[in-house]
Amino acid sequence: MQIDAAVTRGADSEFALTTLRLEALRPDEILVRTVAVGMCHSDLTARALFPDGAVLGHEGAGVVKAVGTAVTGLSPGDHVVLSFDHCGRCRQCLRGRPYRCLNFAAANFSGARPDGSHVLYNGEVPVSGNFFGQSSFADHCIATERNAVKVAPDAPLDKLAPLGCGIITGCGTVLNALRPEPGSSLAVFGVGAVGLSALLGGVISRVGTLIAVDVVEERLNLASKLGATHVTDGRSGDVLSQVREITGGGADYAVEASGVASVARTAVSAVPEGGSGALVGIADLGAEISLSHYEVVVGRSVSGITEGNSVPQLFIPALIELWRRGEFPLDQMISSYPFAEINAPMRDSLAGVAIKPVLTF
Repeated sequence: MQIDAAVTRGADSEFALTTLRLEALRPDEILVRTVAVGMCHSDLTARALFPDGAVLGHEGAGVVKAVGTAVTGLSPGDHVVLSFDHCGRCRQCLRGRPYRCLNFAAANFSGARPDGSHVLYNGEVPVSGNFFGQSSFADHCIATERNAVKVAPDAPLDKLAPLGCGIITGCGTVLNALRPEPGSSLAVFGVGAVGLSALLGGVISRVGTLIAVDVVEERLNLASKLGATHVTDGRSGDVLSQVREITGGGADYAVEASGVASVARTAVSAVPEGGSGALVGIADLGAEISLSHYEVVVGRSVSGITEGNSVPQLFIPALIELWRRGEFPLDQMISSYPFAEINAPMRDSLAGVAIKPVLTF
């Protein structure tokens, strides 16, 4: 079938709206009419992976239009939020850790199905797709039962689309990985969509001291509105000393969500012996980080977290329930844009004007 998609060509490229051919469904696949799709910073970073062109987008939400013959849990007409893909067969998947899938790269970043076949074509020329098992910067996309989460028909897909990646990454890092005790302290470095979601995880966990660090005043203001007890401008001197002063020696937990390699060192140093730091963001795929050997050896725990250690079929419905109860106001992060104007949210996101752009069809 013919679809309208946004194609990017290499690092720093804008998106070009293009008519492409979408391949027929395989038995384990589903066809989704996209209603909304979040724009994640990973979409912009990943442009560098595909110099010959690709359809990105990995926070899609929409309506199932058709299902393959092997699909048993979804039917045409179902409303779904799409998340990351995984193989479902490796030892990590079988242990209930799809976020640690041993075939994660092939399933999400290869530009094709795991077997190397393509989903998208421009005429007879294959176009890289299957990004996070969806490539939802398009009015229709192919996904699988593994990475689709069924939601209620009355669920506002334009509000819930970002749950598929950035939101579960931030909030899951706190709720699923760090699991802070009530009354403890948490510092979040970088309060874009992922960092603010981590901050909301701290609010839900009832931490006592919740510090937001960023260099964008509007983000810090929103962090205060969402529950931060302290905000710190990353440009205002010694951030590490400020965090230690606020917490009386260091935060019990820290989340690095800015993706800036140099900030990782600060985030880890901001927790004392016995504390835990989580590294979540990544802006430069080739960047290296430097940590103090001593600080780690004497008892700090440092973890890299993917997708918030989340099982989407369990965690996304839980967050939707919290949202319905008013305990997870993710819509306060969202700025909506028509899909046809996809380059506007890209520019706004890079400039820090939009925290979580959502494209609507």
